[in-house]
Amino acid sequence: MCILFFIANANPAEDGYKLILASNRDEFYGRPALVASAWTDHNHPYVYGGRDMEPGREGGTWLALGSRNGVTKIGALLNITGEKKHPNAIGRGPIVSNYLTGDLSNRKYAAKLLQNNEVYNTFNFVSIEFDQSSASILHTSNAPPETAEFPLEEVHGFGNSPYTIPLRKVIHGKEKFRHVVKSTGKENLVQKLMEFLKDDQKHWPDDELTKRAPKWAEQLSSVCVRMPAEGYGSRTRTVILIDSQNQMNFYEETLADSNPDGPWKKTHIHQQL
Repeated sequence: MCILFFIANANPAEDGYKLILASNRDEFYGRPALVASAWTDHNHPYVYGGRDMEPGREGGTWLALGSRNGVTKIGALLNITGEKKHPNAIGRGPIVSNYLTGDLSNRKYAAKLLQNNEVYNTFNFVSIEFDQSSASILHTSNAPPETAEFPLEEVHGFGNSPYTIPLRKVIHGKEKFRHVVKSTGKENLVQKLMEFLKDDQKHWPDDELTKRAPKWAEQLSSVCVRMPAEGYGSRTRTVILIDSQNQMNFYEETLADSNPDGPWKKTHIHQQL
């Protein structure tokens, strides 16, 4: 499971942000992955993010940013828990990487994704795209197959259910994220967002989560998931800020190994987009 919150603005005030984003990646602690970096080894130095290194799934990603030719793209991938798997479906990891490394706009890419919506197992794909004067936010899913546009200058949250039936932790998380953004100065914003991503308050009971993951529903009902006995939980925290001058700051905190009580590795990428 994963969770994502953000607010985007095409034309913020001079001291404001085009994007404020906070996300947790929930995954098995032992699943190999690369920390966030520029993808220079794949000849895509304009793309920044972590990468899955699970054998057979190498190079896929759950969250990354790419910027070239005056266009900045952000892609985030969340699975939809509890849905029937499509026969012969492939891993979802390429959805984000193909979007960021390709030339299609988010609208054209979403249309292409849905041309054959059973290629991948069920997903929520969120794409945010900026050019010099405009921006767009799209959500694309194959359960059911559809694309929806979301408004700018509003807080949005996504989890592991269809966006029309949000989990309780997504609903409550949106309010907490909104409060952090509105009440925190720029000097403390990253720290407060990282603290928000560590929130282990359970939003329970949750009928939708119980339906989708009955065995572990209560343990999965917090923004920050911690299930050490199962070797699973929130293993990567990410905050991305893009200011009005297109200065990008990408912050990541990720487990250094498979021990949830072990050290976390911190990464900070600063880049003029």
